[in-house]
Amino acid sequence: MNAKNRYYPINSLPESAFQDGSILFSFDTFNTRYAWDCGVAIGEYLAGLREGKIIGSTCPKCHRTMVPPRLFCEWCYQPVHHFLPLLDTGTILTFSLCYVSWDVQRITEPEIPAVIAIDGASKNHGILHKIGEIEPEKVHIGMRVRALWKAPEDRTGDITDILYFKPE
Repeated sequence: MNAKNRYYPINSLPESAFQDGSILFSFDTFNTRYAWDCGVAIGEYLAGLREGKIIGSTCPKCHRTMVPPRLFCEWCYQPVHHFLPLLDTGTILTFSLCYVSWDVQRITEPEIPAVIAIDGASKNHGILHKIGEIEPEKVHIGMRVRALWKAPEDRTGDITDILYFKPE
């Protein structure tokens, strides 16, 4: 017996043990409904997306405006209680041309994920989202973009309520 199994030896069970009833088991279907709480700040952010707004929060001490919003400032550790709508425009800080889909399949037309500094937020505060309505070779750092929203009746309070950002 190897050292790994010295105290807890592993023995495989034969299929016959299940068939002849020497091993007890049962099958069951569980009613598992999950709920999760996104918290106050992200809850405000998601509610804003449902309304077609990008929401940020502002620190009362250092006056930094953060997006997505937070309940405290990571710089000065002050509680943050002020949420405000920001513009749905911004500047591309960085981007990538991605030739694989979310399920790791090769694609011929690239997805263009980008980090977008949102107007009205403090420097370098922004969100990660896709860029659309542009040829991949024309995307560049510093490019001005605007959110393209789903129709109001189709919004659910998700980041995907913004279909993508497109050039201004």
